[in-house]
Amino acid sequence: MSADESPIKDKHLLIAVDESDSSRRAVLYVADFLGGFPGFTVTLLRIVPAPEKDFFDNAAEQDAWVEEKLTAANKMLENYRQVLLQSGFPEDKVRYRACIEQSRSFSDAILETRCDLTCCTIVVGRHHKSRTEEFLFGSTSSKLIHEAKNCAVWVVE
Repeated sequence: MSADESPIKDKHLLIAVDESDSSRRAVLYVADFLGGFPGFTVTLLRIVPAPEKDFFDNAAEQDAWVEEKLTAANKMLENYRQVLLQSGFPEDKVRYRACIEQSRSFSDAILETRCDLTCCTIVVGRHHKSRTEEFLFGSTSSKLIHEAKNCAVWVVE
């Protein structure tokens, strides 16, 4: 490689997951589709919705709740990470991040994380909601498709 050539940068995928079957399918899709191919980095993201502040009697109770939720999220993320490693992703190319989110929607938190990590692709599983549920609560995947800029969005069925 000459001095004016830079190494090819990995394509960075952000997979937003939870405990659902649709999230598992999204991880398996990426594992099957890209596992073993060089040039890809994956970050698994779990966003835990926080209850309102008045849900807790005191700060210690809130701290215990946060610790419990983050421990469970990290355990789930490590399991998903192992799926990707077994499919051929190198160990240094699969990371994960769990966070507690109170004020923003899932889609806003995913989009902000995508920007922070400069990911070129967002991958999510499609949750099946009734039309009423989608009208009342919205659809994370639909909002991502409409609001994501300068990246691809893969919605895995």
